[in-house]
Amino acid sequence: MRVSIVVATARNGVIGRNGALAWRISDDLKRFRALTTGHPVIMGRRTYESIGKKLPERINIIVSRTMPETEGLVIARSIEEALQLGTDAAAHLDVEDIFVIGGAEIYAATLPIASRIHLTAVDADVAGDARFPAIEPKDWTKRPVGGAERSSRNEHSCGFFILERR
Repeated sequence: MRVSIVVATARNGVIGRNGALAWRISDDLKRFRALTTGHPVIMGRRTYESIGKKLPERINIIVSRTMPETEGLVIARSIEEALQLGTDAAAHLDVEDIFVIGGAEIYAATLPIASRIHLTAVDADVAGDARFPAIEPKDWTKRPVGGAERSSRNEHSCGFFILERR
């Protein structure tokens, strides 16, 4: 089992604004779907609420101390419980990755144990109120795996990277 983070960050570390993504990049959303489909995904309650629905073809594990049990979702009362539920789900699905998909507090709690980050580096500085925690570059190897140009579907250009913990 591998804990993998999926995140898109602006140059200034912003990942969100007012409970939503701070940009619209269609190619990033397609990459997100391709990476996470068929896997367990862990997210915080506010991230779930910003999405507004269960992500299809994934086991959705929501970390919340207050959210009631909800059909089609797995509610975890702690990060530790979410990781155990994710581990069990990954074994059941016969997949290696558990994907952590946000938000900022969930990223901060799981970054120390994550072994991979699927990073979309958005080529912009944007205003926002949620940031990805700082990472130590010396702790990670960074490999480019593509990108997207600015277009009518992509508000900003971006690069796609995989970071592996050293």
